[in-house]
Amino acid sequence: MEPRAIAILGATGSIGTTTLQVVRTHPTLLKIAGLAAHTRWRDLIAPVQEFGVTTIALSDPQAAQEARQSGAFPASTRILEGPAGLTEIACLPEVHTVVSAVVGTAGLVPTLAAIQKGKTIALASKELLVLAGKFITAAARQSGSQLLPVDSEHNAIHQLLRDKPAHDIDRLILTASGGAFRDTPLEALSQVTPKQALQHPNWSMGPKVTIDSATMANKGLELIEAQWLFQVPMDRLDVVIHPQSIIHSLIALTDGSLQAQLSPPSMAYPIQDCLLFPLRLPCPAPRLKLSEALTLQLTPPDPRRYPCLGLAQAAARQGGIAPAIFNAANEVAVEAFMKGQLAFTSISAIISETLSQSPQHEPSSLEDLLAFESQSRQLASRLALGRTP
Repeated sequence: MEPRAIAILGATGSIGTTTLQVVRTHPTLLKIAGLAAHTRWRDLIAPVQEFGVTTIALSDPQAAQEARQSGAFPASTRILEGPAGLTEIACLPEVHTVVSAVVGTAGLVPTLAAIQKGKTIALASKELLVLAGKFITAAARQSGSQLLPVDSEHNAIHQLLRDKPAHDIDRLILTASGGAFRDTPLEALSQVTPKQALQHPNWSMGPKVTIDSATMANKGLELIEAQWLFQVPMDRLDVVIHPQSIIHSLIALTDGSLQAQLSPPSMAYPIQDCLLFPLRLPCPAPRLKLSEALTLQLTPPDPRRYPCLGLAQAAARQGGIAPAIFNAANEVAVEAFMKGQLAFTSISAIISETLSQSPQHEPSSLEDLLAFESQSRQLASRLALGRTP
């Protein structure tokens, strides 16, 4: 059997490098056809040589020009640039699966193009379904493209649902680590720093995702994503705090019993599940040792500590462009916090104010949606500028 050809959008991030690890483990079943990144072209040199990749893309044109002039890549390597370059990588004829792991919404156009080509999508960028779930899922239905979730929580639910009819499922329950400040006194949260927020207790992730974990905005985004992936309303979705990050999600069955998926906190597990689905083979990650003591805690999230979670749930129930507004305002607020321009506790305030001051609208097209999303970013930026850290 010919190995499945993989294209990675976001190849230099943690998802991308872990994907390479999985491909390295299964060379007869998987191969790399294309790699795309933003600016870090030097990080592509080694995988290009190791996997014999002939096409790469850099969304930043200046980085692409530097890569071409560096002489570090084989003469046969095509170096594409800009959004069009990422789209070409995602739509290479030989590609079977696209790992969509670009941070934020920059991966929307190339991922949607790959869906329209009928590619299998290993979706790691939750923002895409939050922003454009209506259009992405419609395109997937039309083309027959399969959306496989890379997020450990959604991947766990995907595994748990595979052998069950819909009428057996009562609720879906996502777990959350609680982030860097789950035990910090509430009165101290206004004074925490970006450096402290980046100290995630369990996972090694990029800065944006790590901050979102501390506010639990990421869990709010995941709830919205789950609505689209599993076609369930918000009132059948729950979140519980699970500090150990070993139970990745649970499902509640109609008879009242619970089933859970457990594995160590390594993204190799969900990534491999997506790349090899439906095969199960040994994974290049540690395994749980039940010969050792194992503590599993589950507690409900405190809405005072995690107001972003409630805002995301409200946006999801409202529908229309509200989830996209939530995401846009959160991205703007997190960036301002990272630059020291906004207090940690003001992230939720900016989201709330942006939602309340934005018009409600049901987008008629992707272009319509993106125009309103851009307006929301501008509003959130103005609101953030009006606050002091």
